[in-house]
Amino acid sequence: MKAGDHIVSVDKPYTWAQRMFDVILPRFGVATTYIDGTRIGNFERAVLPNTTLIYLESPNSWDYKLQDLRAVAELARAENIVTIVDNSYCTPLYQRPIALGIDIAMQTATKYIGGHSDTVGGVLCGTKEMMKKIFESEFLNTGSGVMPFNAWLLIRGLRTMPTRLEQISRTTRKIADFLKRHPRVEGILFPFDESFPQYQLARQQMTGACGLLSFYVKAGSRAEIVTFCESLKHIMMAVSWGGHESLILPKCASLTGGEFDTANRDHRMLRLYTGLEDPDYLIRDLEQAFLMAWA
Repeated sequence: MKAGDHIVSVDKPYTWAQRMFDVILPRFGVATTYIDGTRIGNFERAVLPNTTLIYLESPNSWDYKLQDLRAVAELARAENIVTIVDNSYCTPLYQRPIALGIDIAMQTATKYIGGHSDTVGGVLCGTKEMMKKIFESEFLNTGSGVMPFNAWLLIRGLRTMPTRLEQISRTTRKIADFLKRHPRVEGILFPFDESFPQYQLARQQMTGACGLLSFYVKAGSRAEIVTFCESLKHIMMAVSWGGHESLILPKCASLTGGEFDTANRDHRMLRLYTGLEDPDYLIRDLEQAFLMAWA
């Protein structure tokens, strides 16, 4: 980016991507427009003569909204705009954005690629020309070089990633089926579930969906959700995902009891990551936590 450029981004992107767009880049005269990326028309209306980048997350990591990657790529190419997508949810195994026309595919290596919650890293993929351009500009100046030991940990994770994703995907489907049937669950969000609003698009451009899903509980207070999360014995309450351990994160974690609004569905949303544990083991943990919170 350079001074005077414009970015079109999907709304509610990853926290630190939004911090880049809202706090850092404006200091250098770069503006960002946020849109609902589920409709190609929103991209068409947001593009300006000085738009140079379209930023995508498909799916994102809370409500799993998708963008039609092929359609966005065609629009961007016609306008000479670079496209970049955060592909962390699917990994390169379950979605290939570059084959769909996207210029740069980005994925956190901290999550599925590392796979063990013991290192951090990131990956950019694109043409040789694009990678050369990035490497020769700001790349090394921002301290992005990975240390040798961290690189070794990531190579270790790559060797087991296909097997881990297969196990995690199977477990997630069982967990999703359990949650859909539970009387305390109002609904789930998972791209490969038939109830998902963009299910057909997910099946069209993704070959799999991994371990991350969200669900809504029928809760009358924040305290009930706190009790549920704190009653889990084996599923840890933490951010991140992609490692061997299962994690849960309530959307209301940043709210006080007075701010909680039971009529606001997002306040009753929880994000669950299923790791490598046995699915029945995780289901038993969820079941006992439901009983503790809503006996």
